[in-house]
Amino acid sequence: MCPFTHANYVVLGAAIAASFIFGFLWYGPLFGKTWAQLMGLKIGECNPKPWALPLTLFGVILTTFVLAYYINIYKPYCSFGAAFFIWLGFYLPTLFGTVTWEGKSWKLFALNATYSFLNLQLIATILTLWRT
Repeated sequence: MCPFTHANYVVLGAAIAASFIFGFLWYGPLFGKTWAQLMGLKIGECNPKPWALPLTLFGVILTTFVLAYYINIYKPYCSFGAAFFIWLGFYLPTLFGTVTWEGKSWKLFALNATYSFLNLQLIATILTLWRT
């Protein structure tokens, strides 16, 4: 049985919106200058492609749906664990590649890893606490 046949799309939409806004705040007013510096960019030098925001939104939608599916399988009482193990098993190994293969700093790794962890926890919390 597909878990999304009875999904609450308002809750999914709220989690998607919250994640998108959190990403804007994290890489904007909160740590945008730090991120740009760690990436080796000057302020105002970052010119994203026109498809950057739609593609980012699509990624947030995928993340939210996969996390909702995982939480639905393993029940809401372990949503923190679900988000943690997705972060540990999928996000961290990918982020290690930025240090080992792309030559990025451990500070950038820490900034991105912390964002990923908190973002997954935000989505999981909304999906768990706002259930119908």
